[in-house]
Amino acid sequence: MSDQRDASVFFIGNATTIIRCDGFTVLTDPNFLHRGQRANLGWGITTKRRTEPAMDVYELPPLDAVVLSHMHGDHWDRVARRGLDKEVPIITTHQAARRLKRQGFHNALGLEYWEEHRIQRGDRTLTITATPARHAPGPMQMLLPPCMGSVLDFTRQGEMDMRLHISGDTIMDPCLAEIPQRFTDIDVGIVHLGGTKILGMLVSMDGWQGADWIQLIKPASVLPVHYDDYEVFTSGIDDFQQQVNRARLSHLVHYIGRGETYHLPVRRPGTHPQPPPGPR
Repeated sequence: MSDQRDASVFFIGNATTIIRCDGFTVLTDPNFLHRGQRANLGWGITTKRRTEPAMDVYELPPLDAVVLSHMHGDHWDRVARRGLDKEVPIITTHQAARRLKRQGFHNALGLEYWEEHRIQRGDRTLTITATPARHAPGPMQMLLPPCMGSVLDFTRQGEMDMRLHISGDTIMDPCLAEIPQRFTDIDVGIVHLGGTKILGMLVSMDGWQGADWIQLIKPASVLPVHYDDYEVFTSGIDDFQQQVNRARLSHLVHYIGRGETYHLPVRRPGTHPQPPPGPR
């Protein structure tokens, strides 16, 4: 039997991952559309999926929570709506929580920025904190659904085992600066990339901004996601890799393919972990 402290990320595709640590299992941004199907981005805008998810919704393990950054069709789709357990807690924005409750997900919980939700399992605690995200520049933000990032703290008997930050769909913006001030020693950063463009406007980080995000947040390890699954993406992983190399940050970044499990650093008493060796 494996140690519950073992931590991992399984990459399903787009921004959809399964995060495990301390016996908790968390699903992020559930998107199970198949290649060729279209995701709804609002205002009559859709985008076609280029890839297959690494698993179907009915193959998911039992979940302690879902963390949903915002209500776009490439993060919450009709397959997730039909297939997920209606009782699972979904931690998200207030706007998304209201919509989810109308869909029958009565345990959806909306958080303000910096507000937290705790899940307790004996001496183990998962604390999910909503962090700022800005999905578009200027007035364009008003046309898109509210978005959040999140920090997941996994603790046992009050001692931190792992701190993980998910950027959510955001562009680089001054609102992000408070995140590393409030949350130091981030062990893992999951960064949403893709250079998504809607109506000609950049609404998720491209490779250049992704490298800037690493320099701002300062995670010990970085996992890039959300970069090639949809036609609306304009900045692929090669763009990010080039910018990371230019900024001399490549030693922090670990590339994980769909269907791969990446084993994460878990703290030992009095230590801040080094990045693990890579996918298995």
